[in-house]
Amino acid sequence: MNARTEIMVGPLASHAEALEEVAKGEPLFLVTDPHVWSLQGELVADLVDVVPHFVPRGEDAKSWQHLQALIGDLAAANHPRSRPIVALGGGSVGDLTGFAASIYRRGCPVIHIPTTLLAQVDSAVGGKTAIDAEGEKNLVGSFHLPAMVLADPAFLATLDRRQMRAGLAEVIKYGAIADPDFFAWVGAHGEAILSADANACTRAATHCIAAKQAIVESDLYDLGGKRALLNFGHTFGHAIESVAGLGKVLHGEAVAIGMMLATRLSERLGIAEPGSIELMADMLGRTGLPSRLSDAGLGGRGEELLPYMLRDKKNRDARVMLILLKRIGEAFATDEIEAETLASFLRDAG
Repeated sequence: MNARTEIMVGPLASHAEALEEVAKGEPLFLVTDPHVWSLQGELVADLVDVVPHFVPRGEDAKSWQHLQALIGDLAAANHPRSRPIVALGGGSVGDLTGFAASIYRRGCPVIHIPTTLLAQVDSAVGGKTAIDAEGEKNLVGSFHLPAMVLADPAFLATLDRRQMRAGLAEVIKYGAIADPDFFAWVGAHGEAILSADANACTRAATHCIAAKQAIVESDLYDLGGKRALLNFGHTFGHAIESVAGLGKVLHGEAVAIGMMLATRLSERLGIAEPGSIELMADMLGRTGLPSRLSDAGLGGRGEELLPYMLRDKKNRDARVMLILLKRIGEAFATDEIEAETLASFLRDAG
């Protein structure tokens, strides 16, 4: 596993030499979905020879079935262990491809070319890979740092507003957990990001990637160190995705609701600085992100989240690990919230 990922933000064409160098004159095995291939495939194929392997769009790709098919095609091609596999797409393609790369022949390099805002600012970096199983989000996976991430903000121009909003939730997260100035910057430039403005998206990606790299390097395997902060909104969010039905609510939408729930719980417990709820609600409202369970079709069903939260893989000793706020820009991890307290909060969550 690489100690550090080579990350480049900017026009993909300017990184053609890097792709040619790893290809070594041979076609690269590339995993993508048909929609992304129709939009971006030609651009990649013009830079380096590729052999595409297609998977379904979105969360449907993250299954045992498609993992097995991917491994089967790699084996049929006698893909050498030293040759990188390329993931061209959003977070789901990256998760599936990264997991396959981590287990095929006990591990081969993976290169991410993320095509969504969420993937460019968060999921392509850090080495977490997974598929969904048993109705649970990311139940089976591994840690496998990519060898390279090539993030071209121009790809974002093809996304609809809903996808851009979903990615923006992860951008907001980075300000909420550790950087109030960046949180304020996102509030002022949210519309530019949603409009896929190249300068705004480049700054957002550069900031988030640098922040994540610094955190990941201190806690690569997410063993309870600083990396846990990156899960702000995610313990609630993953449960929301599972209860709603995987793929029904976009990951970023669930995280946005999860961040609001975590902020409300923080104030309810007397932990968060007064006014934190208003700041988070204003941010989500201005950017058009959902903030309540009812926005995900789960109004009055808050208690249904608890069983999934109790099984969350980040928990320790059967206690729910939550990321809460002291204030916007300062988060902390805790497993000291009793299940009964959490259940009562979820009953009232709306």
